Amino acid sequence: METRMAIVLLCAALAANLPFILNKVAGVWAVPRKHVGWCLLELGVLYCAVGGLAYLLESQVSPVHVQKWQFYVTTFALFLVLAFPGFIARFFWKRRA
Repeated sequence: METRMAIVLLCAALAANLPFILNKVAGVWAVPRKHVGWCLLELGVLYCAVGGLAYLLESQVSPVHVQKWQFYVTTFALFLVLAFPGFIARFFWKRRA
């Protein structure tokens, strides 16, 4: 049980920072300078993907509990907190040539 939670947390931390690490939109289309809107869209899609993984792992162990909107708002806020290091590295650190 703890292993599954660790897998979900590690995947969430990686997925939250992935839009800010990669220069490609959705990992496919290369763009010279990726706009913050693309990063936020990718962040939302990856949040849904990690939620699907968590749902799948929970359904293997026990019946899945029904969640209300408060759960999704809280988990999305935590996902944004996990994305903070990637956001700072992409938009606030100066690159020296």
